Amino acid sequence: MTTTEIRQARGDQDRAAVFVIRGAVFVAEQKVPVDEEWDGRDPDALQLIALVDDVPAGTVRVVEQDGGSGLLGRMAVLPERRGTGLGAALVRAAEGLARERGLTSMELHAQTHALGFYERLGYTAHGEEFLDAGIPHRHMVRDLR
Repeated sequence: MTTTEIRQARGDQDRAAVFVIRGAVFVAEQKVPVDEEWDGRDPDALQLIALVDDVPAGTVRVVEQDGGSGLLGRMAVLPERRGTGLGAALVRAAEGLARERGLTSMELHAQTHALGFYERLGYTAHGEEFLDAGIPHRHMVRDLR
């Protein structure tokens, strides 16, 4: 039986696993430059890690913004765990954490190929497509109330 745990990253080991996952997905797989992947928001962000059978498999971060919103980002699931519902579980866990902190909405910048994934989770796209690290994105938002 497979066990899944999603929790806030704690300690050096969890933080290292977060960056290994993001490095594998964004830097190695999607060719995002390292200096664009790891940014100044990471030290203060709420980092979540997903463990499947105690093995790190996915991550997401939430940056608290002014005005009561959170910015969901850097969501990454290792290839062997995609399509299992882990990504959706990470988003829902991040939303729960945001609500606990009193945030009333969640924003994100979705890669355009992932728009349908986020739409199924209740997010709505706004504005024009833009490039981030050379990858097409759209701004999305969801009310958490």
